[in-house]
Amino acid sequence: MNGSNSVVHNCDLQLAENGIKQSSSSSKLDKPRANMSSSRDSTEDLLDLKGKVESRLLSMWNNVKFGWTVKLKTSFSKESPVWLLGRCYHRKLSPTGSLESSTEIGTEATAPQPMEQIYGEGIEGFKSDFISRIWMTYRREFPTMIGSTFTTDCGWGCMLRSGQMMLAQALVCHFLGRSWRWTPDKPIENARELEEDCNHRMIIKWFGDKASVNSPLSIHQMVSLGESLGKKPGDWYGPASVAHCLKAVMSAASKENYLFDKLEVYVAQDSTVYVQDVYTLCRQPHGEWKSLILLVPVKLGSDKFNPIYSSCLTSLLTLDFCIGIIGGRPKHSLYFIGYQDDRLIHLDPHYCQEMVDVWQANFSLQSFHCKSPRKMPLSKMDPSCCIGFYLSTEHDFETFVNIIKSFLVPQALSSKYEYPIFTINNGSCTTVMDTPNIRYSIFETEQHWVSPNIQDSDTDLESEEFVLV
Repeated sequence: MNGSNSVVHNCDLQLAENGIKQSSSSSKLDKPRANMSSSRDSTEDLLDLKGKVESRLLSMWNNVKFGWTVKLKTSFSKESPVWLLGRCYHRKLSPTGSLESSTEIGTEATAPQPMEQIYGEGIEGFKSDFISRIWMTYRREFPTMIGSTFTTDCGWGCMLRSGQMMLAQALVCHFLGRSWRWTPDKPIENARELEEDCNHRMIIKWFGDKASVNSPLSIHQMVSLGESLGKKPGDWYGPASVAHCLKAVMSAASKENYLFDKLEVYVAQDSTVYVQDVYTLCRQPHGEWKSLILLVPVKLGSDKFNPIYSSCLTSLLTLDFCIGIIGGRPKHSLYFIGYQDDRLIHLDPHYCQEMVDVWQANFSLQSFHCKSPRKMPLSKMDPSCCIGFYLSTEHDFETFVNIIKSFLVPQALSSKYEYPIFTINNGSCTTVMDTPNIRYSIFETEQHWVSPNIQDSDTDLESEEFVLV
């Protein structure tokens, strides 16, 4: 019996009761047992309906509270290039009228046109690239987490979701390639597209919101392994904690699934990448190389982001092997994937959606891809963040070591006083220092990653539509 029928049935019961009272003024008649049973059923249905309505209202409230509004606009300059994870796009390369005819990202996205110009593809290429990134958000009504009563991560899981997005990007690069694109509602036409669809769905299934061996990268698994970092279900995470949590879930996943055998995660210690440790981790006995997901937690300022690092961060997002930055602004975690001028383009996890059963055949992919790019002034960034890189081969890692230093030192500083974002050390961590206790890492500023309040709205965020200025 659905909610509307139960309400109607209650009205019928009330009318029947009134009829009985009117037919006998001298005595009170008992209700028939059948009516009492129906009344109990109706009450249960109403309570069930009440719970569902409360859940939806809570979800709507959280979406407002955590910064999602119905209609805002994202402004993109006609003159400046747009960078997205190592790819550059420019309005000047777009066909005439292409942006005006497609106001919402993802609609009428065209195949990349071959252009022998410095900026590569036009803005339509940016749309296609952006919507192809996997989007992880708050979810509701998933199975209860072990050791808690949580059936949603709304209000506390934003940094974990940001970490999932960065890890998903690394897996997309590993299994599908950086140039892979997803087009909504496009029918599969050949064997290559079928294989890509299978890999696409496989990656999303790994992040399914359920404690299952088939979803080793789920938020349930992350929370479970987070206990080794001193975390409990419902606790907030900083970027460094999430980095170590990602390493833990990938290590556990590799023991159950051979597809993770050729992947390793390395988390830099105290803003230092130790080259010898990476070789030890990735080189196999027969000379084969495991692909590397390199995570570097950093702190770029004390209480506020130090603007001298602005050019360094944006330049890192121009590198092909960069998989983004998890951080955000104070009290609000975000996943940064690109920029234009002095504004960072990001995916925002603060949108509560209903859990999708990814174990059903042909489950919907729509809620795992965002059509609304958002931008945030770089100056509002929280100083604590984690930068990610995916390095497929040993040659890629060696190239990274050789070129990365020039991207790490702020241009405003003289060579005499270098303060790089992070450093590269050719030795091993064990020969230089004792391994730090990651639970008390200097990079954790947990007080910055607390539950947002209603005053913490994103009034400066722009989304939904492209507007040229």
